[in-house]
Amino acid sequence: MREGAPKTIHRKDYTEPDFLISDVELAFDIADGNTRVTSSLRIQRNGSHKRPLVLDGEGLGLISVSVDGGKLDEGAFKYSGGKLTIDAVPDDFAFGAVVDIQPETNTSLEGLYRSRTIYCTQCEAEGYRKITFGLDRPDVLSTYTVTLSADKASCPVLLSNGNEMSRTDLADGRHQVVWHDPHPKPSYLFAIVAGDLELVSDTFTTQSGKVVDLRIWVEAKDTGYCDHAMDSLKASMRWDEERYGLEYDLDLFNIVAVDDFNMGAMENKSLNIFNTSCVLAHPDITTDLGYQRVESVVAHEYFHNYSGNRVTCRDWFQLSLKEGFTVFRDAEFSADMNSRGVKRIEDVSFLQTHQFAEDSGPMAHPVRPDSFIEISNFYTMTVYEKGAEVVRMLNTLLGDDAFYAGAKLYFDRFDGMAVTCDDFVDAMQEASGKDLSQFRRWYEQAGTPVVSIEKAFDKTSGRLDLTFTQANPPTPGQDDKPPLHIPLTLALMENGQHADMGNGASSRVMELKESTQTFSFEGFSSEPVISALRGFSAPVRLKMEQSQDDLIALMGADNDPFVKWDASQRLAYAAIDRGAKALERDYVDALKQVLSSDIEDAMKAQLLSLPTEASLADRAAQTGLVNVHDIHDAKTNVAAAVGHALSNELEAIVMSSLAVTDTYQPSAEQIGRRSLLHTALSLLVEGDPEWLITARNMYFAATNLSDRLCAARLVVHQGDDVHRAEVLEHFFDRWQSENLVVNQWFVMQATRPSADCVSDVIALTHHAAFDWRNPNKVRSLVSAFAGANPTAFHALDGGGYRLLGDAVRRLQSDNPQIAARMLAPMTRWRRYDHGQAVMRGELESIAALDGLSQDVYEVVNRSLSDS
Repeated sequence: MREGAPKTIHRKDYTEPDFLISDVELAFDIADGNTRVTSSLRIQRNGSHKRPLVLDGEGLGLISVSVDGGKLDEGAFKYSGGKLTIDAVPDDFAFGAVVDIQPETNTSLEGLYRSRTIYCTQCEAEGYRKITFGLDRPDVLSTYTVTLSADKASCPVLLSNGNEMSRTDLADGRHQVVWHDPHPKPSYLFAIVAGDLELVSDTFTTQSGKVVDLRIWVEAKDTGYCDHAMDSLKASMRWDEERYGLEYDLDLFNIVAVDDFNMGAMENKSLNIFNTSCVLAHPDITTDLGYQRVESVVAHEYFHNYSGNRVTCRDWFQLSLKEGFTVFRDAEFSADMNSRGVKRIEDVSFLQTHQFAEDSGPMAHPVRPDSFIEISNFYTMTVYEKGAEVVRMLNTLLGDDAFYAGAKLYFDRFDGMAVTCDDFVDAMQEASGKDLSQFRRWYEQAGTPVVSIEKAFDKTSGRLDLTFTQANPPTPGQDDKPPLHIPLTLALMENGQHADMGNGASSRVMELKESTQTFSFEGFSSEPVISALRGFSAPVRLKMEQSQDDLIALMGADNDPFVKWDASQRLAYAAIDRGAKALERDYVDALKQVLSSDIEDAMKAQLLSLPTEASLADRAAQTGLVNVHDIHDAKTNVAAAVGHALSNELEAIVMSSLAVTDTYQPSAEQIGRRSLLHTALSLLVEGDPEWLITARNMYFAATNLSDRLCAARLVVHQGDDVHRAEVLEHFFDRWQSENLVVNQWFVMQATRPSADCVSDVIALTHHAAFDWRNPNKVRSLVSAFAGANPTAFHALDGGGYRLLGDAVRRLQSDNPQIAARMLAPMTRWRRYDHGQAVMRGELESIAALDGLSQDVYEVVNRSLSDS
């Protein structure tokens, strides 16, 4: 058990740094077993105070400290508790330090560590302090000059931020490379890489005619998997020029792919470091969704060059300033590259399923948190995805012209500065002239607002009155919340046609600012169908009574992809709520109409897809306790009913798609066709297990991982023991040399919806291909089991909870970030109708551990508070 609670940091306590660092010179002498880091910092006192110099530095083997070249005696400074303190220093001076670190034994994957044979860094948020001393906070920006020395045979590639200045061969088979980054940056954007890597290169010519060298560094075996990432990088560079007028500002852009990485990727200035899962792509090792993820993540990290690097955060409470804005930017880029409507549906589905649950649990926090113990715990869906929705609402309220004018003002005004969310909103307000004072509450309030719509139609006058009521439920530390400024996009349909909502437009943005508001619409001969929250214009729960006929009309005739999809989900909810084993004829006819229409295949797949079990659980939690087993059974019954009712139509889709022999392309058209094939085959299998024969044949005949994995998953999840074992053995034998494919092999087993899956997962933790030190492996097995297999995780004997608890206990000291994130499924223990005592017991057991990391401490104690 921890001795005393770790310190809570509050946003209200922010103060400017006592000192600034204008220039940083670092020299790394990398050797197997020990790396010596020599630093020289040019430090200036910030203001007229006489406070001591306090530098961050954790776990460093201190060799020496100097001021203005003079070595300090031990009595002249104090190094303890991760802080180096010197009481008396000049106003402007050179600080020097020599430290030893051991990257080879750094299992936290923060700071400098070794991934297989590659040395690399992860400094965001506070990893730099594990490398050397500094002011490890985002509002201290410095220019960096970095010298790297290492054995040339084992580390022929030596990389850091900025531009390469020199390269020299040294004695004893070593070599040295010097890098300089002219752009001041905070310590979290510092990076180095050293190892035996192969280069995949290309160039990009900017709008001003400058030629930029683009380099992707990977292990030799992966050089054939980089084309898609390179194409995505060039596309994102062009898109940022065209959409935001932002041109790349250096002559070189590096991407390095590593296997062991806590996150997806990191936007270090000109030296992006990526998880291999987010950069490598090939039809044999990458699904369609994987291709789209590579495209999205490459763009996201590139877009950070301005929204995050050139303009950065004043403090970590402002994290959404860079992440929310950049997620919005990468979502818009992906929408332009693929199907805009389907991309929006996918993003909304993820938000509603996962972020809404976060917002209603013990870890709920505002987009701009007010406090934290460990900032790593707040790299969350609220900060990222909900933060992006806040930016999208600004775009909706202001319109494109004013929004992009605001973005330009923001980038121009704050270039090279560390600023706040308020500064971002200020720029939008100034550029548009719109009062956004109430809108700022989106950054302050946790929770998912509920917007209710009551309708009253007067047949005689043809007037429709709509009364909107908004309420934001209580969340930890926030009980009473004033009304938000909510943009709700609305359209009205009469006889299948959209009414004029003013100025010839078919929709209108209703600005909700009060707890209750009523709007009137006139000129209707019959009661119109309401198309509300178009485009998911605000991250809210919408409550509105609508008949099955209205929902069918919206699914069939509305022109808003989100509303069509939402109507299809609500029709499915109704069937699942009824426990239906057969579908109403009107619902079946509506689905048949969708399949026979000329809308794109990807949209058909979305309209045909049933709600996820996670979304059903979140919906159930709004009115009572959740029984995941009832949910699974009810959804399975409806899926079988759909598969049976649409068997002829679904069979035609499957047979025609399997007959296609086109060469694989990750194009929107092909991805849509495969998505519809997979959805149709899954429903057919639910309706008639004989279709598992087709799935097995499809597995062995597949020419790409998307088809292969869909078929394998169906056999593994729903087939008999013999065919399950056959497919699993063949899959692993064929792809065991490809880590990313092996990860999928773990996922398909970890997500099999059966109580005996618990023992399978435990056994797989001892498999030769599993590695507790590799976050991708842990996520693919343990996190997939706990987060995406509610039937097994909530096994009635509590075995799933104990499995997760054991995993957290094992990892919490070695890799606290991963351990804390794994806990999420157990943090919402109060919402389930059984297993509460066992889950609480596991959390209490973890809380009682000696030496508990503050990452896990914060999550566990927030989960147990008020219990």
